[in-house]
Amino acid sequence: MRIGARELLHEASFRVDAGMRIGLVGRNGAGKTTLTKLLSGQEETSSVIQHTGTITRNGEIGYLPQDPRTGDLQVSARDRVLSARGLDDILRRIRKAEQTMSTSEGEKQQKAMERYVRLDAEFGAQGGWAAEAEAASITSHLGLPTRVLDQPLETLSGGQRRRVELARILYSGCDTLLLDEPTNHLDHDSIVWLREYLRAYPGGFIVISHDVELLRETVNNVWYLDANRSVLDVYSMGWDTYVKQRETDERRRRRERANAEKKAGALMAQSDKMRAKATKAVAAQNMARRAERLLSGLEDERRSDKVARLRFPDPAPCGKTPLTARGLSKSYGSLEIFTDVDLAIDRGSRVVVLGLNGAGKTTLLKLLGGVEAPDTGEVVPGHGLKVGYYAQEHDTLDLDRTVVENLRLAAPDLDDTRVRSVLGSFLFSGEDADKPASVLSGGEKTRLALAALVVSSANVLLLDEPTNNLDPASREEILGALRSFSGAVVLVTHDEGAVAALEPERVLLLPDADEDLWNENYLELVTLA
Repeated sequence: MRIGARELLHEASFRVDAGMRIGLVGRNGAGKTTLTKLLSGQEETSSVIQHTGTITRNGEIGYLPQDPRTGDLQVSARDRVLSARGLDDILRRIRKAEQTMSTSEGEKQQKAMERYVRLDAEFGAQGGWAAEAEAASITSHLGLPTRVLDQPLETLSGGQRRRVELARILYSGCDTLLLDEPTNHLDHDSIVWLREYLRAYPGGFIVISHDVELLRETVNNVWYLDANRSVLDVYSMGWDTYVKQRETDERRRRRERANAEKKAGALMAQSDKMRAKATKAVAAQNMARRAERLLSGLEDERRSDKVARLRFPDPAPCGKTPLTARGLSKSYGSLEIFTDVDLAIDRGSRVVVLGLNGAGKTTLLKLLGGVEAPDTGEVVPGHGLKVGYYAQEHDTLDLDRTVVENLRLAAPDLDDTRVRSVLGSFLFSGEDADKPASVLSGGEKTRLALAALVVSSANVLLLDEPTNNLDPASREEILGALRSFSGAVVLVTHDEGAVAALEPERVLLLPDADEDLWNENYLELVTLA
């Protein structure tokens, strides 16, 4: 498997059987997302991602991508979930018959009643009523109340849409699941429920996750995709045993290489001495070949994974209050998100926004960043304001452009040398900088979006779930950058560590728009919100 000239995986053979619960791990950009896309069939005809070998699929496969994109955003969340078993179309026809029955008379009403009876029988024959109850149970456990299920997808937040897609995949009854970061946007109770669901799941699944507790409690196999060696290391064991075994393997590799290098060095030294004598030239060559064979037969040591070095920029000079919001309200159709939000962002201030999923946290950041317009109220820029907006769905990236083109858009004043230097520090070097953003994993998109912030000189950062999709080392880089940044930050997150790194002064609670000084009692709301 390769992207351009870069090989991600070499000669890997494996199978996923029923009962195999596999945790697929590796650094950001190693190729985990690309591999699951290939296995699902989504990337088999891609002009960017190439692969050799064969993939054989038996039974139904349910694939949850990191950034689920649905074709029709007009359909309701409930119908989207039910479409996994083809029940949404029958339900739509049942509703249409019900409406005709209630609004018509005579022969037209009689035909609607006959049609309703026929559709109801068809729905029941397919186990529809029991299946609908099962779907309701799954959506409820994932924090999707009835009012959300009745809404069109276009009115939902990014986190709500992703939970709808997760509910759809779990409800589908597929034989094999491919789940890419399924805990993103889930609250604590939903994550606990998902762990129990996966532990009892009878089919096979592959899960990509940086949630160690999820891996510890659910998987019985661990596959490590090594970005340095282009190898898939397969461990038929649970998480804790894998962690110990991996370290044992590394010590063995280092020991074997050290011994072989010592023996090869001695052979080469002896060979060099013997070459001077014509009568021993052949023996010298044989010794040199033996030394080469000793080294070529070794497994490569696992090199330390590279980590993007992230430091937010020194903020541009600004006035005392660079950003003010007055009386903001926002609705989508008849759905009111929030009303009358007031917020003043002073120079260097730190604010965390809390609220349940769907309370409007992402919407508020879009209004503050000028991405969307409020229905009422206004956002007033202060003297010298420069906003840096990080979107949880990576909406600020142009997926039709390459990595380097995206950064040029963010910083048009930088020359090509500086652009590529910044990208290199975010682990986009060589051909990686020229690949389209559409093929990036969630972690790579996060790195690219953060690189755009670094060159922005922003004095107000609007950060929406900035630690999602990141491996532990990259997450620590972001937390370190948050601690040291001297500008203002407005943060939306489910990550307690991100809040601790921010050391917020104030908290804004949505949808009620209540503002308070930060205290540790609010910390327990972070993972629940």
